[in-house]
Amino acid sequence: MQNRPNGPYELVRTFHPRRSALGPARQHALARMWPRLGFSVHDDAQPPPLLADGTLDVETLFGRSAPLVVEIGPGMGEAVVAMAAADPDRDYLAVEAHVPGVANLLVMLDRLGLTNVRAAHGDAIELLAHRIRPGTLDAVHIFFPDPWPKARHRERRLVQPAHVALIRSRLRPGGTLHCATDWAPYAAAMLETFAAAEGLVNPFGGFAPRPAHRPVTNFERRGLAAGRQVADVIVTRIG
Repeated sequence: MQNRPNGPYELVRTFHPRRSALGPARQHALARMWPRLGFSVHDDAQPPPLLADGTLDVETLFGRSAPLVVEIGPGMGEAVVAMAAADPDRDYLAVEAHVPGVANLLVMLDRLGLTNVRAAHGDAIELLAHRIRPGTLDAVHIFFPDPWPKARHRERRLVQPAHVALIRSRLRPGGTLHCATDWAPYAAAMLETFAAAEGLVNPFGGFAPRPAHRPVTNFERRGLAAGRQVADVIVTRIG
């Protein structure tokens, strides 16, 4: 990736590489819809529209000016599609590291005809660090990130101080960071990390009531069936 406007940022992979076959519907969606609705975070041959400073030209990407929500790791796309369909006045950028998830998202967008969702393939931290202008995001959603439960892997968690500081810098004042997890130790660590972060306030003082606008996905249903409780943590940028 060239013309990075915001300086160097050391990346530690926060996701497990996954491989799975694409069926005909996903292959078709990638071939037909990717050039219009998707871009690569890392491949300069498939870049997004960029402004002169190298940051994302959001108005060109979506064809309008509207508040922008970034969802990090949307998985198969269920939540971001449902939330975008119910929230047509905002645009949603889904950043997914795994091709099957991107392809499945495109299948759903094609089926529903949604116009306020775009897909980015690659590392969301890379995108935030180098392609998103500070103070421009209305919200960032992180739903059920990999908990990296082993102590030696904790540095790979998505919700950690350096990443939270980066996300906070990209939110507008009053913008929100909304996380959800079914891994209790990770939920507690999220609360602790946000409490220590400069420029973020937790309006609930702890875990948030489950928002009605966050849909229940198949992944969440499996966790609930296994007896795991889901925790939502929502913080707001101040200043």
